Amino acid sequence: MTEFLDQLLALSKTTADFMWGEWMIILLVGTGILLTFMTGFIQIRKLGLSLSFVSKGAMGKDKTEKEEGDISPFAALMTALAATVGNGNIAGVATAIAMGGPGAPFWMWISGFFGMATKYAECFLGVKYREVAEDGTMAGGPMYYIRKGIKNQTIAKVLGATFAICGGMTALFGTGNMMQSNSMALAFKTQFGFPTLASAIIITVLTGLVVIGGIKRIGAVAERLVPTMILFYFLGALVILVVKFTEIPAAFKLIFESAFSLQAAGGALIGTTVREAISLGVRRGVLSNEAGLGSAAIAQAAAKSPDPTYNGLVGMTGVFIDTIVVNTLTTLTIVVTGLWKLTPAAGVALGQGAEIPAHASALAQQLGIDLANGGLTSTALTAQAFNSVIPFGGTIIALGSLLFGYTTLIGWAYYGEICFEYLFGVRSKQLYRIAYVTLLFIGAILTGKYLNIVWYVGDTFNAIMALPNLIGLLFLAKIVSRTTKEFYRTNRLDI
Repeated sequence: MTEFLDQLLALSKTTADFMWGEWMIILLVGTGILLTFMTGFIQIRKLGLSLSFVSKGAMGKDKTEKEEGDISPFAALMTALAATVGNGNIAGVATAIAMGGPGAPFWMWISGFFGMATKYAECFLGVKYREVAEDGTMAGGPMYYIRKGIKNQTIAKVLGATFAICGGMTALFGTGNMMQSNSMALAFKTQFGFPTLASAIIITVLTGLVVIGGIKRIGAVAERLVPTMILFYFLGALVILVVKFTEIPAAFKLIFESAFSLQAAGGALIGTTVREAISLGVRRGVLSNEAGLGSAAIAQAAAKSPDPTYNGLVGMTGVFIDTIVVNTLTTLTIVVTGLWKLTPAAGVALGQGAEIPAHASALAQQLGIDLANGGLTSTALTAQAFNSVIPFGGTIIALGSLLFGYTTLIGWAYYGEICFEYLFGVRSKQLYRIAYVTLLFIGAILTGKYLNIVWYVGDTFNAIMALPNLIGLLFLAKIVSRTTKEFYRTNRLDI
């Protein structure tokens, strides 16, 4: 069994590295750059307007209750944020720093900036081309706007079906399922010594209770839970940043320098390159904000809508909140506390018996951190960063991991459900839901070095899912550009 898992680990890493090579980064970021120019830098020009829409939605003043749709635009945004603000923000950011150095988050920010234009286009198209399903609910997303928007029906049907297949597989095996349940179980075992099996059972039951109710129950839970969990995490990180306030300028300097020359970190980084920082930064950024995957379009397609441009703007704020706000909090807590120096990127290998450099040994001893099992990564790295300043900091991360992971599980359950509905009809929903909760249980019980299998598989499915969506966005970019410019020339959204 061990030999099989070792081979699977090696194969999954090789595959993920190929899928997230330069070609994918160019396609992903390049699409965002193209849409940024074609929409006239909408993420800058309309950011204030989009945030005002979200604020009104949070207060129940968006005036969309009479529009067609299953849930409010704010609930759709919270469902999308439920799927994106997850353990990618806690474990994913930490993993990027651990393996790619403190410069990796810089590339998260870059991909996130251009990703705002990508997500605007996705949510805009999701509403524009949505349709009413057999059971009376709204159905939309990349598979629908690809099939209905691209004139060449041969290409459209192939790309639409490919996205639905990959989206379903991503939901079952990747971003929103096994990766999340694994991080949740790891956080509770690390912080409280809670048995992995017990965590797996509890997570499975709690998720199943919500998933069975469909988008209306998911949206209702998300719009209450997501703002609370983000505020909870924000306050914990804020304590660390206040205590370490004088270290913040140096932290930003280190991040910017390391993004382009990892040796600028003082020679401590061993075995990492700028290429690895860019690759890890972009792939973890996409894992976190999902811009380019097309997933948020599925949620916004279910929303009440006065106009597709409105939903595009509301959806766009998800990247801003996720990457520019939450990811930055995680990044700074790890860098200002110096915990990045106890990672593989700083020469502290993972696993028992790993050689510990002098600088790492001294820091670990000072903070009371045991490196008997090697360097820090994933949720454990963020937890130790919080623990180093706040006596109960690890508890914040454990609870944050539970809340973040839980909301991601319920959000992605809906995404996969719509993909399966597109392929097999509404009758496939119940079978899909059973498969979903079964696989999240399996993901939770993977431990040790083999937990990286979950992350590598998730990275691979993310890339495969992104491909048809990005191709579809390139085909439909002119429609997004033309309709957006015409709307803002002749109309004014007052919602």
